[in-house]
Amino acid sequence: MKNTPLTTIHEALGAKMAGFAGYNMPISYQGIKDEHAAVREKVGVFDVSHMGEFIVRGKEAIDLLQLVTSNDVSKLKIGDAQYSCLPNKSGGIVDDLLVYRLAEDNCSEGEQAYMLVVNASNIEKDWNWIADHNTFDAKMINISDQTGLLAVQGPQAIALLQPLTAVDLSSLSYYTFTKGTLAGLENVLISATGYTGSGGFELYINSDQLLALWEAIFTNPAVPVTPVGLGARDTLRLEMGYCLYGNDINDTTSPIEAGLGWITKTKKDHFNSIEIFRAHRTNGIDKKLVGFTLSDRRVPRHGYKIEDEEGNVIGEVTSGTQSPSLNIPIGMGYVKKGFDQPGTTVMIVVGKKRLPAVVTKTPFYKVG
Repeated sequence: MKNTPLTTIHEALGAKMAGFAGYNMPISYQGIKDEHAAVREKVGVFDVSHMGEFIVRGKEAIDLLQLVTSNDVSKLKIGDAQYSCLPNKSGGIVDDLLVYRLAEDNCSEGEQAYMLVVNASNIEKDWNWIADHNTFDAKMINISDQTGLLAVQGPQAIALLQPLTAVDLSSLSYYTFTKGTLAGLENVLISATGYTGSGGFELYINSDQLLALWEAIFTNPAVPVTPVGLGARDTLRLEMGYCLYGNDINDTTSPIEAGLGWITKTKKDHFNSIEIFRAHRTNGIDKKLVGFTLSDRRVPRHGYKIEDEEGNVIGEVTSGTQSPSLNIPIGMGYVKKGFDQPGTTVMIVVGKKRLPAVVTKTPFYKVG
């Protein structure tokens, strides 16, 4: 099992550690509920250095990315980030990812440069998928092992980080980024992105500098800061209705079915499965990912069946948790067409019990 450069720090802080995507990762430190609240109300820091990063550059880098991603890479300006997915050839999703349009400082004339950020569990799979499509003048570089990543999330993220950098953090709009010096460390990629819905930044840095960055953030901070594990990362993202690869989206789910039509640009000339997605838009879909809430205290779990009120199976739960912010069970799952409208009552099958749930528009929790 792999470690991040901060594993000894997490262990010294008393974190509950567990294997995740081949990495020894902190699940929680002082408890998921408290860590969740810290991000919603103040600021928390996640070590997410297990994520994968690829550089793609060259005169035809954009052509490669336009082919393998669902969103429109041509819309990106230098300093922009974009959420997207890698469709397979049967209408499913290889992975979801972020695409960063980098500066062209190290490029030859006519070249462009991008960074792709992929899920830790799919690093090898994604690399091979993209490489198999690379018949273009584009060079791929896997920098995953050399890249550390901290997610600084919450309404006090700027107050925490601004004393450490001359970069005007308030000028970074959502899904933009810059490079600058932070805590005396040069070339930190500061990205106004995140997976919590509470605002903040993701900080990319060379792995050998990650410990120094962590210590600078936690030493005499401008505001109280909490280390946060993957447990709260999951509850935070689920309150926002954000998809988790392997649960809510996978190789058999269409981005249209998953509510990701907004990153599926079927007016592009071509990308994998574009005709399938065009048909989904024209003819409709048979199932849809929805959110739902329960009044019962039991939590819906991945794989639980969803039935209609008459007892017919209409779908399956993909994610579920007890919402720390709302103090009720929430979940997501795919249901058949006709059961996807907010307010519809469905039944979650828990053993021999059938618990009523109400289809609910996401996000479940409204930040701010």
